[in-house]
Amino acid sequence: MNREITMPRREKLLASLQENEAIVLFAASVGKLEKFKQENNFLYLTGLNIPDAIYFGMKSSKGNVEYLFIQRGIPEREVWEGKMMDLATAAEISGIKAMKYLDEFEGVLGSFCPAIELIHANIGSLELSRPLSYAMFRLMPVRERYPQICIKDISEIITPLRKQKSDWEIQQLQRAIDVTGKGIIDIWEAARVGMFEYELEAMLFYRIQKSGLKNWGFTPIIAAGGNAATLHYDKNECQIEAGQLVLMDVGADYMNYSADITRCFPISGTFSARQKEIYSIVLKTNKEITSMIAPGVRLLDLHLKSREIIGEELVALGLLENAADVSKYYMHGLGHFLGMDTHDLGGRDAVLEPGNVITVEPGIYLPEEKLGVRIEDDVLVTEEGYCVLSQNIPKEISEIEEILSART
Repeated sequence: MNREITMPRREKLLASLQENEAIVLFAASVGKLEKFKQENNFLYLTGLNIPDAIYFGMKSSKGNVEYLFIQRGIPEREVWEGKMMDLATAAEISGIKAMKYLDEFEGVLGSFCPAIELIHANIGSLELSRPLSYAMFRLMPVRERYPQICIKDISEIITPLRKQKSDWEIQQLQRAIDVTGKGIIDIWEAARVGMFEYELEAMLFYRIQKSGLKNWGFTPIIAAGGNAATLHYDKNECQIEAGQLVLMDVGADYMNYSADITRCFPISGTFSARQKEIYSIVLKTNKEITSMIAPGVRLLDLHLKSREIIGEELVALGLLENAADVSKYYMHGLGHFLGMDTHDLGGRDAVLEPGNVITVEPGIYLPEEKLGVRIEDDVLVTEEGYCVLSQNIPKEISEIEEILSART
């Protein structure tokens, strides 16, 4: 990510502000001996993968103002932590000309505060039961000394930008999806009865790191048998028994863009009659809903249609008397926006536009049968309709069984 990508984003975002509104974004911090992962809004606007930096932008009658604040390098710490990015390099990557050090932030921000009416910042959750975020903590002096300034989370103004994926962003997502798909096939080729769920997780993470990617997009779900009926199961610690269906909800992260794929497979090599019956309903729903994706379609309408399809099928199976009771076995939403966050910015009732990427993930969960099935694809909304970015990851029963049958 470089200034050719991030400068137009900042220009669009600043242009959307009212006069005397400002943006303050705080980079992520890094713990001792931890891998660093940048805060997504900061990375989206600056392209900088450095900790503890701050971006300030403001729209005024005299034009747009931008500053970037970074840590000072301390030579004595370099042997422990490595050399820090200098001002010139940060300016070259981001395209921001006014560069300062972090200890200058309060002074610069304070000089603009008398004119500022509203600050958009990555303040995060405002739940009363949770501690203040670091961003809100750093902005508390502004609230105390300049009570006329309103502080809002940046999500409202940055969502329209982040929902519209550029060609470059699609390339990053495609890379994450392709590596995830290879990892899934690695598992199918090597998984055996008696393995533990965490062994399958390790196979996929090996593929991720071997491919040059650094992180999961989210905590992986590897759920065998009845564990798959727990939607957010993440212990991944049980031994896999003969005959069980294994659900894998996984996604690699590339350049902070996350894949989100779910596939199921029978550990013994073939689907049982019951597994095939439930899987076929979910697959039918996945395909039918995907075929409806196009600009102008509401995400909520896709969800409601998926409930209708699954509800009718479960009535036909005798699992339900009334299709309206479908939530008993299909209790989550059809999908969500996908991007830098696995559950990316954009509401579940949004109207789809070209450049959006969403997940399509219907499911059926039968805890009494120790069975859960979900099939999830990542789909790009195009001018003509849609493109399934995960189309190369097999999901047909015959395809999966053929791969499993080749195990030695």
